[in-house]
Amino acid sequence: MTPVQWWGAGLGLLLAGGLLLVWAGLPLTRRSDLTARIEPYLDRAPLRSRLLLVDDGRPWRLGDVVDPLARRGAAALDQVLGGTESVRSRLQRAGLAPDVEGFRIQQVLWGLASAVLAAGLGSVLWWTRGASVVALGVLVGCAFLAGVVVRDTLLSRAAARRERLIMAEFPAVAELLALSVTAGEGTVQALERVARLSSGELAGELQLCLAQARTGASLPEALQALSRRTGLAPIVRFVDGLVVAIQRGTPLGEVLRAQAADAREAARQGLIEEGGRREITMMVPVVFLVLPVTVLFAVFPGVTMLRIAL
Repeated sequence: MTPVQWWGAGLGLLLAGGLLLVWAGLPLTRRSDLTARIEPYLDRAPLRSRLLLVDDGRPWRLGDVVDPLARRGAAALDQVLGGTESVRSRLQRAGLAPDVEGFRIQQVLWGLASAVLAAGLGSVLWWTRGASVVALGVLVGCAFLAGVVVRDTLLSRAAARRERLIMAEFPAVAELLALSVTAGEGTVQALERVARLSSGELAGELQLCLAQARTGASLPEALQALSRRTGLAPIVRFVDGLVVAIQRGTPLGEVLRAQAADAREAARQGLIEEGGRREITMMVPVVFLVLPVTVLFAVFPGVTMLRIAL
């Protein structure tokens, strides 16, 4: 393309961007938030004279412009991707606040950072090797999607890592709780003792459960909330046993000892499964690295002697 055509394409893109901004700012296309909808029905304070107004002196910040744009981008991304409940569940499993909008904003920022990096690299290739503009646009779009997917993958890995930590702590916590109840302490006192003496992710969940019980929720409701936050089958069974024992008045010591035995069995089964996976993983270097080198050392002298004989 000639320089005149490039200038024409650039001016056309600027015109299209301006028209899109004008269209987005029209009252028909601008979405009103909850505050704007309910404001006409509220009592307003009397207007003060402008002579009495005091300038707070707050300087202009970039966040005043970036925050609304980031929220709109997060809302559009959430509408495209969906899976709000899945994101909220993974945030809770990762020990984070269930703020789906905040996570979508993080995805948008990760995507924009990847797109800017790809645009910079593509611009260098375009100036040095004359790459296609269409290919550059596709590269930037793919980089944006890659940033979004990478942030989602990191969240899933954080949730899985926290679940592994909780399952590693679960047998010891169940044993301590069973010993405390068997020694004569009540359920709340036993939970407080275990949460105070323990450290880790499960201990933090127990502390949150006790805090909810102190602020008005009943202990079974707080325990059920703990099981929903973790989402692990052994924890769910353990909490269900506790709730049934509390509600029906059955001996809690026997229930906790049985639950602790189940936790030890689940931990042992998990170790056996992990050992089987590690064994398969260890076969990869043996088959693809050690075995070929061994065969090479065994065959190479014979091949050398054959060449000498020939």
